[in-house]
Amino acid sequence: LRAIANQAQENGDNQVIACIASCILSCLESLIEYFNKWAFIYVGLYGYSYLEAGKNVFTLFQNRGWEAIIADDLIGNTLFFLSVIAGALTGCIGLIIEASSDLFDDAGGNSKAVSFTLGFMIGLVLCSILLSTIASGVNAVIVLFAESPAEFEQNYPELSSKMRETWEATFPGAV
Repeated sequence: LRAIANQAQENGDNQVIACIASCILSCLESLIEYFNKWAFIYVGLYGYSYLEAGKNVFTLFQNRGWEAIIADDLIGNTLFFLSVIAGALTGCIGLIIEASSDLFDDAGGNSKAVSFTLGFMIGLVLCSILLSTIASGVNAVIVLFAESPAEFEQNYPELSSKMRETWEATFPGAV
């Protein structure tokens, strides 16, 4: 969005709108510095207030040059995909229940859609809740690795070496 606003300003097309868009983007960027998922880790570790933790963790990532790393959140996408798969499986279980019982007879003429949707939603929500603990653990490891890489190397040399190699292969020059 920032690139589009800058390009519109450079081209001279609707400079007023481009200026307003740039101002709104600057405000959003400032809010993102304070309100981010990484702040919860700092709150838990150090007891900072949420806004202070958000600013501190964002500054940590900026100082390390890890803006691309935190923007490239593949864990969240992977876990969401797994939740959708679990939802589809429980939706199929809902279809099996619909076919083998009279539980959904009062659902009207579309009992198969109701049973699948109900099963899908239950599976999606429950799996998302359960997998959020994994996502939180991964986020904590990333923040702690950024905060104290030397201590991580000292206490877990093999894991630290693997993490550094993978990090360097994925994000050259970031570690």
